Amino acid sequence: MSSDPWGRVDETGTVYVRTADGEQVVGSWQAGSPEEALAYFERKYEGLVVEIGLLEKRVQTTDLSAKDAQVAIDHIREQVDAHHAVGDLQALKDRLDKLVATVESRREERKQQRAKQSDEARKAKEDLVTEAEQLAQSDQWRAAGERLRSLVDTWKGLPRLDRKSDDELWHRFSHARSAFSKRRKAHFAQLDAQREDARRIKERLVSEAEGLSGSTDWGPTAARYRELMAEWKAAGRAQREHEDDLWNRFRGAQDVFFAARSSVFAERDAEQTENLKLKEELAEEAEKLLPVGELKAARAAFRSINERWEAIGHVPRDARPKIEGRMHAVERAIQESEEAEWRRTNPEARARAAGLTGQLQAAVDKLRTQIEQARAQGNTAKADKLERELEGRQSLLDQALKGLEEFGG
Repeated sequence: MSSDPWGRVDETGTVYVRTADGEQVVGSWQAGSPEEALAYFERKYEGLVVEIGLLEKRVQTTDLSAKDAQVAIDHIREQVDAHHAVGDLQALKDRLDKLVATVESRREERKQQRAKQSDEARKAKEDLVTEAEQLAQSDQWRAAGERLRSLVDTWKGLPRLDRKSDDELWHRFSHARSAFSKRRKAHFAQLDAQREDARRIKERLVSEAEGLSGSTDWGPTAARYRELMAEWKAAGRAQREHEDDLWNRFRGAQDVFFAARSSVFAERDAEQTENLKLKEELAEEAEKLLPVGELKAARAAFRSINERWEAIGHVPRDARPKIEGRMHAVERAIQESEEAEWRRTNPEARARAAGLTGQLQAAVDKLRTQIEQARAQGNTAKADKLERELEGRQSLLDQALKGLEEFGG
């Protein structure tokens, strides 16, 4: 037989726990030694100790309801009363009794707290009703209306009272709001004629705005939309049930037009930016031909590059001079190499150079005259184009003159 201060195991394997009412049978143990039996039921006792400790903590630190706490206490008490553990069971009962007292104390505290909250809620709702009844007589339609809406939100956030009191206060509150609404409605009735006129004007503006929404005449249409907006603002407000719809249609029509315009401009800008990137790549490829080595291969390569160049569309205006200048520089270098080769290999080079010089000089003079005429007529684009052509012809003329000098005049 084995025993400890709180229990023992007899020869038959029956386990007992000692209580103030004498020994109580805990259970029968046949699986091992008496010491193992006592250790097993002592662990069950420790489990109850832990469970009670956790419940005490929940009661003290959480919002556990009195009802749920009592259910948990009763559940543990059943286990303690069943004597299925070895230990100081009376100590556990004492802790449970103390916990019951704590729960009851908290139940009473909460009851008092609820009563206090109810009194506070009643006072708050009475104050809301008083303010609402004062606002019902106000002529500050917008401010008073917004304040009444705010009072409704405040009311909804307050706890309910007993049904009779809550209904009576709500009836007064609702009546005050209704009285204010009736007075405000009567005040705004006289504005209906003006708002009807505004509605008719705005419907006309909406109709025109919607008709313009598909236009691709970007400048004049944008200017007309600005005029329509000024007329819209001058028309005043239509009835509330029409104003938002009319505005949405009016603004929607503008949005369609301006979105399309932005899309076209953005697409054009993106395309020209991409074109610039492609031309920069071609200019870089052309510049790799310099200095000119094998003339025939360089000429063929430049011709291929130039064909691809011409196939590419416009680039941004501010980037055009620089990128075209890079290609012209390569072209001039190849032309100089061609002239040098021509003079070196052709016995009639001087005669042809003299003739070419005369032709180029005539072409240069003609281009200069055309440029002056274009400038005088204000055709800047044509003049810029002729000047780029003049630059190339002048370069050829300079080369021809240099060739003549090399031939002795």
